[in-house]
Amino acid sequence: MRTRVKICGITRPNDGVVAAEAGCDAIGLVFWGGSQRCVSLQQAEAIIAALPPMVTRVALFVDPSEAEVEAALAALPIDLLQFHGRESAEFCARFQHDYIKAIAMGDAQSPEQQMQKHGKAKGFLLDSHASGAAGGSGKTFDWSRWPGLKDRTLLLAGGLDATNVAQAIKQTRPYAVDVSSGVETSPGIKDPKRIQEFLNEVSRVDSH
Repeated sequence: MRTRVKICGITRPNDGVVAAEAGCDAIGLVFWGGSQRCVSLQQAEAIIAALPPMVTRVALFVDPSEAEVEAALAALPIDLLQFHGRESAEFCARFQHDYIKAIAMGDAQSPEQQMQKHGKAKGFLLDSHASGAAGGSGKTFDWSRWPGLKDRTLLLAGGLDATNVAQAIKQTRPYAVDVSSGVETSPGIKDPKRIQEFLNEVSRVDSH
């Protein structure tokens, strides 16, 4: 199966276009003020308007208010919500919109225990952060902790770049990989060359 690619933390319209043209399947828009990659609804609107069709638009939140999520859904054609904080299953499901839940692999708690709480999630993004923190740290987690669950859609994040994504895919066999800082020159500023190198490595390992 082909490994999907999400490029998160897009802050400029052209970066979204470059990511799409390189072959990414989804882009992530961060709506959390604690991130250097945070965008306003107006910025996100411009990024989405520039995208070609067939690219999934993901809105990332960290412990948002209900009003914040509803404002984004009302203003933007969001395909998928991503909750990256301590949001309850009830909160995530109340918007009646497809969502994925980030699992904090920096915690001692097993990922399976965290996943059991979110029966309505479309998938789970396993990231290297601890609870209360966000991704984009550039740090990996111990991939040997990857859960052997065949009935869950699992996405891998945390410290990925062109130098390690092939090994990460070989070891975990995720549905998708998620990259942010690993394709940047500085926080929020994507590098076309690094994006293409990352996508090339994913394609290379998938073909073997």
